[in-house]
Amino acid sequence: MDLRKLKKLIDLVEESGIAEIEVTEGEEKVRITRVSQNAPMMYTQAPMHHMAAPMAAPAAAAAPAAEPASTLPEGFVVKSPMVGTFYRAASPGAKPFAEVGQSVNVGDTLCIIEAMKLLNEIECEKGGVIKAILVENGTPVEYGEPLFIIG
Repeated sequence: MDLRKLKKLIDLVEESGIAEIEVTEGEEKVRITRVSQNAPMMYTQAPMHHMAAPMAAPAAAAAPAAEPASTLPEGFVVKSPMVGTFYRAASPGAKPFAEVGQSVNVGDTLCIIEAMKLLNEIECEKGGVIKAILVENGTPVEYGEPLFIIG
């Protein structure tokens, strides 16, 4: 099931005040249950054969706007494959995976995006030199948001 559909279902339950919703789509089944008005919502999902990306909690704040396109260098844009929190290093104080000016190859880890307590390594899709890092460490990112420019 598409992450956008899941997010819409969660928002529907939160806004409408309904106690529970269950959706079946092929072999995939999702149930979203609200225990009470004061208790947090529970999300459960039946086992799936594949999942494109883990579902992310709604971002608390919007990510800062990227620089205007006219000031960005030319090159391949690496976009976020999911909603989550962007981290440049494996842990606080650790060396960042990628720096501006660094050469990268296909498959190299560029960053981590945390979604639902899962750390997802984002790998380089195209080799080259990192020309720009467009997101600050620890900030929320949206699906499709530009993260890096590789030339």
